[in-house]
Amino acid sequence: MIRRKTAPPRGILRTEAAEPGRSEHARYHPSPDLAPYVEHYWSVRWDRRALEPHRVETLPHPSVHMIFERHIGGRITGVTRGKFSRVLENEGEIFAVKFTPGGFFPFLGVPVETLTDVTASIHDVFGDEGAGLARAVLAEATDASRIPLVEGFLRGCRPEAAATLARVTEMVYAVAEDRRIVKVENLVDRYGVRKRTLQRLFVKYVGVGPKWVIQRYRLHEAAEQLAAGGSLSQAALALQLGYSDQAHFVRDFKAMVGTTPAQYARRSRAR
Repeated sequence: MIRRKTAPPRGILRTEAAEPGRSEHARYHPSPDLAPYVEHYWSVRWDRRALEPHRVETLPHPSVHMIFERHIGGRITGVTRGKFSRVLENEGEIFAVKFTPGGFFPFLGVPVETLTDVTASIHDVFGDEGAGLARAVLAEATDASRIPLVEGFLRGCRPEAAATLARVTEMVYAVAEDRRIVKVENLVDRYGVRKRTLQRLFVKYVGVGPKWVIQRYRLHEAAEQLAAGGSLSQAALALQLGYSDQAHFVRDFKAMVGTTPAQYARRSRAR
């Protein structure tokens, strides 16, 4: 049975005024046997033929995606260290697989760092079988008919859910959910793993280091709090997120989001 996810997605930036009903976004749980590898399937459809183009932006997540889109085909995108930005215009749809942090390693077989900031065709990664999957997925018209095709393909790859993979995924999700994790030493203390070992594991399985993962999720927190109109000052928010001072927080936020925290908060409240 295909089950939709109901929790709101994280990392979507408030960039432009929302236009309800102009696009449709859905996410679905994977089958239990694929849960160690797949976080969810997602799709988005839009029709803006009578409307102005609309830009959507999201903060990066430490996950690899398998993306299917007509006129482009199938592609694999590694962890992207900058924000994702896409202008929606005319009409279109995307169907994709978001892998768990570390979950793509059993399919790739080499350190996931080789895909960081890289987009490759599905043929480059999976050969003719991958290209065949893309054709089959794009020939279908519904998410419900696409998901079994993808799951059959992934099962056919015979991935092995090693204990190390589960451990790394657990650590990344801990960072995402526990705002008290603000530095790598917090993970070292919690999991009893040496800092150098932690770095090696994250680069191999996730594609980026633990410091990057922590900073990105804490910036997710900052964007959410600023958009919600919280009462914390920028200095207090910087301290809460583990920054040594406000200046470093503002610099990192602007480098990732494109505006200062104060500008982002004002823009979010004006929507």
